[in-house]
Amino acid sequence: MSSPQQKKKHLYVSTDKHRWWKEAVVYQVYPASFKDTNGDGWGDVPGITEKLDYLKDLGVDVIWVSPIYKSPQADMGYDIADYEDIDPSYGTLQDVDNLIKEIKKRDMKLVMDLVVNHTSEEHAWFLDSRSSKESSKRDWYIWKPAKYDADGNRQPPNNWAQILGEANSAWTWDEKTQEYYLSLFTPEQPDLNWENPAVREAVHDVLRFWLDRGVSGFRMDVINLISKVQSFGDAEIKVEDNKYQPGDKFYANGPRLHEFLKEINRKVLSKYDTLTVGEMPFVRDEDEIIRVVGAENEELNMIFAFDIVDIDNVPGDFKYTLHPWDARDLKEIINRLQRLMLERDGWNSIFIENHDQPRSVSRYTDDSDEFREYGARLLCLMQTTLAGTMYVYQGEEIGMRNVPPSWEPSEYKDIESVNFFKKYQDMYSGNEEKQALARKIMQKKSRDNARTPVQWTAEPHAGFTSANAKPWMRVNDDYKTVNAKAQLDNANPSPGYLSVHAFWKRGLEYRKENKDVFVYGDFEVLDLEDKKVVAYKRWSEKNAFVTVLNFSGENVAWDKLGDLKVKKWVAGNYDETEIDSKAKSGTLDLRPWEALLGLVE
Repeated sequence: MSSPQQKKKHLYVSTDKHRWWKEAVVYQVYPASFKDTNGDGWGDVPGITEKLDYLKDLGVDVIWVSPIYKSPQADMGYDIADYEDIDPSYGTLQDVDNLIKEIKKRDMKLVMDLVVNHTSEEHAWFLDSRSSKESSKRDWYIWKPAKYDADGNRQPPNNWAQILGEANSAWTWDEKTQEYYLSLFTPEQPDLNWENPAVREAVHDVLRFWLDRGVSGFRMDVINLISKVQSFGDAEIKVEDNKYQPGDKFYANGPRLHEFLKEINRKVLSKYDTLTVGEMPFVRDEDEIIRVVGAENEELNMIFAFDIVDIDNVPGDFKYTLHPWDARDLKEIINRLQRLMLERDGWNSIFIENHDQPRSVSRYTDDSDEFREYGARLLCLMQTTLAGTMYVYQGEEIGMRNVPPSWEPSEYKDIESVNFFKKYQDMYSGNEEKQALARKIMQKKSRDNARTPVQWTAEPHAGFTSANAKPWMRVNDDYKTVNAKAQLDNANPSPGYLSVHAFWKRGLEYRKENKDVFVYGDFEVLDLEDKKVVAYKRWSEKNAFVTVLNFSGENVAWDKLGDLKVKKWVAGNYDETEIDSKAKSGTLDLRPWEALLGLVE
């Protein structure tokens, strides 16, 4: 194995490419579930302000807040009715101004969620657009006439499936004007027509409104869907038992995407010092990714690549599937994305949780009482030692897990979950095996898993809201033992062990202390073929480290350190008083879900 000095020189990132947003730790707040201060059972902006010291102490630099704009909440605020006002359920614009002020006091920054592929059906633009075919805003959205089958039955313009309801069409019929409008996510979320320059200018004004108010950037929701192939043709039939088909070939990274992103950058973002991250589902093409995040391309700082969070999806099928995977799949993804950005001057985002994904400790490890903490610490060690901007999702830092399998389907609130379960009920009525499968898939994959209220304390409702309130969504049953207060009060529960929270805090601190390695350094996977162990080396001109992660519930004798010699094991997710006894070369004996970080000679 070659030493760092033998590697290609251009792979180490020089100091002239250091940026604050590359080194930042970003913490995502899903406000409805974060902290309720007025006792209505719904999280609010003052609740975020109340917890700023907690976030600062954890090591957070940037807070990304999921949508808090005025909304009828058909899709938890991702259906926006007014981009320049706050929904009363979250508070007021004054509350946001106060939040920005308090964030800046702590030398932190705020990033807003920008949702501009679509609006709410209650947005003034759409109300105008659907009022008449002669409306001046008719072409602000995508309207098409109906098709008719051989029997004269009205059909949607094409066979695209709705993203949040795969059994349904992506088109919604409007009775008044007798046309369909495109609504990729839900009928309540009509897609904007970005081909119209007036739409783009209106979006630019939204960005300026928030940047001038003191916001430091945007997470851009499904931003790669804003350009559609204008033929609006039928999608290839990939899912045989579904009437409607995945149409992403026609609307993901469409023909004018890069033109639109460059225009946003040129007219707005280049005038401010911002963090921009684009959510880009359906995209695997490396050239396409680099066109967006390449340092010289002037589009976005980074994107959320979905490869890891799609690891258990059946390729070409819908999200609600269960696909087996092992450490080889994970290593292939990590290696590809790390090398891609190093070699082509792009930038990664590091995440495995967000509001659209199940809890990582349940998804990638073992969330049983015996192994939950080991798994949570393992995932922390992996993320904090990879190159890219670090994203932590609320509750991840205490090892929150999926809802229990015992919960009834009625407990699930998310529109995607509801639509999925309804599909199985309609298609497989009376089939107990299929109904059981549907419940299993929901418990493992539902977005609801990430949306249960944050578990602050062992008090009623986990301290999320007042004792006599009713939370908008049920609190996970394990809150009396899994909560932030318990971990803050007992950061070192036994000799050699850190609580999950304390492990995260230390990991983020160590990442910043060694940013030359973990943020900007080079990367090499040690063993692509092992089915259980993920291991890689990170280095700079100063130091080198090795990360070893046992992604299995078994004892493993791993012998692929090669000629690497560990000078000192500096972190582990088991008893760290015994860490010095670990082998520093040759074969490494790993316990179930064991994770180690070593300083290399």
